[in-house]
Amino acid sequence: MFVVNHKKIFFAISATLVALSLFSILFLRLSASIEFTGGSLLQVEYKTERPAIDDIEKTTTGLLVGKMLLQPTGDRGLIIRTRELAAAEKNELLQRLSFNGDADLSLERYTLIGPSIGRELRTKAWIAVLVVLFAIILFITFAFRKAGMDNLSKGVSIRSWHYGLITIVTLAFDLVVPMGTFSFLGSQFLDLHIDVLFVTALLVILGYSVHDTIVVFDRIRENLRINKEEKSNKDLDRIVGEGLEQTYARSINTSLTTLLVVLALYILGGEVTKNFALMLGVGIIVGTYSSIFLATPLLLWFGTRGMWKM
Repeated sequence: MFVVNHKKIFFAISATLVALSLFSILFLRLSASIEFTGGSLLQVEYKTERPAIDDIEKTTTGLLVGKMLLQPTGDRGLIIRTRELAAAEKNELLQRLSFNGDADLSLERYTLIGPSIGRELRTKAWIAVLVVLFAIILFITFAFRKAGMDNLSKGVSIRSWHYGLITIVTLAFDLVVPMGTFSFLGSQFLDLHIDVLFVTALLVILGYSVHDTIVVFDRIRENLRINKEEKSNKDLDRIVGEGLEQTYARSINTSLTTLLVVLALYILGGEVTKNFALMLGVGIIVGTYSSIFLATPLLLWFGTRGMWKM
């Protein structure tokens, strides 16, 4: 009953997290990768030990105008992301990466993405997110179409559309907060950027979070049905609180075990998947929080106070 009794505190915490995340997204910005902006990607493999990243940065300094991202991969590999390169610039970059022949390397991959292709990928990525959101909303609306419960007690009414509306709010929360966290970490501490894996992580987060929310809502719906059939006349806050208590262990244990897998991917996986694992980890934590501390208190608020007053 702790969450139910202190729902206004969790509303305040959630609103603060959203405000900070929006500030981070709007003012610190999310750095897009070349997949979305266009540019060149080179992957090289050193025949022997890979030189230190600091040494590589020094030898390539001043070669190109614009930002160049260096990402180690494996024991001897290196991925370089930069603006679109001319043939002469590409050859000069490879020469410097080899330290004028002192470090033997081979070019494993060279990809050139034009600005128009980057814009198309960016558009398709966000369309994919919107389609998933729309599909989730339709599913929630269908699954809880008969979940409305009127007159549980005086002044209490839960409509089936409440579940769908609350799901939209929690999914927006589950998108904004991880993106804000990613933006803050990328601007202050880590070299993070938006790429296809970032969008993939967002889609996984949406699926994971809505699954967790449905489990909690389904338990509450079942308790509402039992209360109506047995004419127990329990207060809504007690029904909701009991539903939460019945799903605490499941939600927390599932999240912890999933986080262990994501942590292993972040530590043991390659550099390419680190950002993906980081985004997933943040999303799992945020999704678990929203299903317990945001979605359920919102359901209680809608059921007891109505939509437009606090």
